[in-house]
Amino acid sequence: MRRLLRFLAPLAVLLAAPAAAQGTFDLAGPALVMTVERGGTTLPIAQVPALAEGDRLTLAADLPADQSAHYLLVLGFLRGATNPPPKNWFAVAETWKPKKARLSLAVPKGATQAIAFLAPDTGGGKDALIDAVRNKPGVFVRASQDLFQASLDRARLETFVGGVARIEESAPERLAAVSPRLAGALAIRLNTDCLARPRALQAACLTQNREALVLQTGGTTSLADTLTGTPTQVAYSIAATREGGAGFYSPYIGLARDIARLFGAFRTANYQYIPALGVGAGDRLKLQLNTAPSFQNPKSVLVVPLPPIGGERTPGVRAKGDMACLTRPDLVLAMEDAPLLFATGFARDLKLHVVTAEGKALDLPLVADAERGGLVLTASAAGAIGTAAIQQAVLTGAWGFDRFSGPRFALQNGAAEAWTPRPDNNVIVGRDHPLTLTGGAATCVDQIGLRDAAGAVRPVAFKAAGSDEIAATLPLARAKPGDLALVVTPFGGAPATLPLVARTEASRLESFTLHVGETSGELAGARLDQVTELTVAGLRFAPGALARRDDSDRLTMTLKPAGDAKEIDPAATAALEAGAELAGKVRLRDGRGANVAVAVVPPRPKVALVSRNVEAPAAGGKVALHLPETMLPMGGRITFSLRAANARLDAADKVEVAANDGGATATLTAAAGNLQIVGDDIAVATLTPQAALGAGGTGPIRARLVIDGVAGEWLPVADVVRLPAIEALSCGRKGACTLAGERLFLIAAVAPAADFAGAKPVPPGYVETKLEVPAPSGDTLYLKLHDAPDAVIRVTAKP
Repeated sequence: MRRLLRFLAPLAVLLAAPAAAQGTFDLAGPALVMTVERGGTTLPIAQVPALAEGDRLTLAADLPADQSAHYLLVLGFLRGATNPPPKNWFAVAETWKPKKARLSLAVPKGATQAIAFLAPDTGGGKDALIDAVRNKPGVFVRASQDLFQASLDRARLETFVGGVARIEESAPERLAAVSPRLAGALAIRLNTDCLARPRALQAACLTQNREALVLQTGGTTSLADTLTGTPTQVAYSIAATREGGAGFYSPYIGLARDIARLFGAFRTANYQYIPALGVGAGDRLKLQLNTAPSFQNPKSVLVVPLPPIGGERTPGVRAKGDMACLTRPDLVLAMEDAPLLFATGFARDLKLHVVTAEGKALDLPLVADAERGGLVLTASAAGAIGTAAIQQAVLTGAWGFDRFSGPRFALQNGAAEAWTPRPDNNVIVGRDHPLTLTGGAATCVDQIGLRDAAGAVRPVAFKAAGSDEIAATLPLARAKPGDLALVVTPFGGAPATLPLVARTEASRLESFTLHVGETSGELAGARLDQVTELTVAGLRFAPGALARRDDSDRLTMTLKPAGDAKEIDPAATAALEAGAELAGKVRLRDGRGANVAVAVVPPRPKVALVSRNVEAPAAGGKVALHLPETMLPMGGRITFSLRAANARLDAADKVEVAANDGGATATLTAAAGNLQIVGDDIAVATLTPQAALGAGGTGPIRARLVIDGVAGEWLPVADVVRLPAIEALSCGRKGACTLAGERLFLIAAVAPAADFAGAKPVPPGYVETKLEVPAPSGDTLYLKLHDAPDAVIRVTAKP
């Protein structure tokens, strides 16, 4: 593929320039005024996505009053690429004659496509035009289909550009937040780099190279393969590169380019055909041209697409997003794959049909808002819906002439009084207290406050833990025992008050665990923040870090120096016997004392890293990377050995490996074949990070021995990294150097010296295959990777 791209890139460059010129459609043409009547209902053309047999079309050209060139307006119907239409399927209006300037005719039975032409009058030109269409109907069938699709794409583009301009004029500070939603709703390619620029430059950046912004949506096709001699996907791959025009082969441009090629090979003595895009606005089709019309032979005929006959009669949109609250004032009903809903007038009379659990039905008007990325209510639903639960919420409306129903939305509503605390309304003061509320509509809670006995209300942090459950954290660290109240305020409704009883939690001492020979242990219980000292067998321990785990406080207790000594005797607990049943004495802040059971457990394994060996695979490039001995490539393997100094090993013991960030973990055992016990004190472990830890196993990893269920201390083992593939390091005569290869985004910085003086950082998310780097003093560059930012890698190549 790489060789094919190199071969085709020059061709792509040659074709890109004309393609760009043909794809811009930056010439404003005339307009057609058009309506469509069906079953007694008349709609402007901008609201008609498809025609049907029997529809009556009324159209006229909107030309300036001083129009000097006489245009014929021709409306014709097609019935397939291989079936020429009869002559009576064409109607001609003479636009310069007021009584003959308008056409009105019905779509005949059997027609599959409608197409309009604006042709300079040449005397017998209308017959030549009709004969041209009848002689080669396939050309105009494809032209009509593709130009209509391109017109819809143009409507998306103009809506995006207009939205950006409107935001820039009214509230430029909102552009960074709104433009991603606007682009997502309209299926427009968003250049996120533009949002990092100064505010005054963002809008111009977002809308440059406009035609390349249009993304392909379902149903769009292109004939780009016939123009380049390569498959369409390959042509698009070339277009994505800098050499291939960086987007000139977008589907939008591809359609126009195809038509230009078709028409370029098809002309008569009187006429040549140029494409026009028609963007609907009310009853007008505004025509956009990509070629300047000619009024000398062969004169230019404007080919105008009209909606397909018997086309899609429903929008085909889908709802996306999680459950939401109907009464939320900023509610947005997010839509998926619905760009035409926002860019055209095809959708009308949109409503949200809501049925409550009580059987009440109502329709709430909606409008499509591209800037917010979905459908929004035109008025608050709070007063109309009340507090009844929602049984069904479905989008209804019209798509052109046809009514549609769907999709359905997951919406909630409900009264705040439905919430109840779980398991009860008793809470503990002295620390932040977790509280679960159940029974209501989680998405409809706007805010929660905690009101004390004096009436002061403090905000409560909360999040939805399910459709009918909320996890809240009460700020009770400085609260006093007594009556409290939780104030739950829903969107658009009255707040509800839930009474709470605040109590002081009694201190509870469960156990104190101490390993033989260690100077600190762990005290388990409740309200351990009140503990000031613990005495066991004449040894005194002071409180340290307090944590909460498994619904219990865990307090680290550290040995104090004995008597008047200033330092701790590390051997003070070595005389304790594992398994001995002891009792400890705990002293609390209020002066009270309490007893606690003490568990003396065997000493932790004392382990040392003996040696390690890294088997690193090739990085994939032509330039070698010289890695530090502690660095392990993701696809490599490491074998390391551990020595136990105070325990005997057997086949039941194991080695645990974990990423230092607490992420991926793995267990190595003799039964699994990745751990071997040598003698009674050596464990040899083999680890393949990619298989054992997965993608989350990058960065520093550590290991520990687990003997008889007792885990030793963690030991650093290696730094697991992903490596770029460096193809070449080349320098020019002026000292400018280029690093070429793949996965360069893995590199954090490049420097010409080992001390990283003059280092150049690599932009985050850099996906190019070439990177300008500082020129080294010799033939060696130095890299740092994101996966191991403190390690230095040497890259050596002949300049």
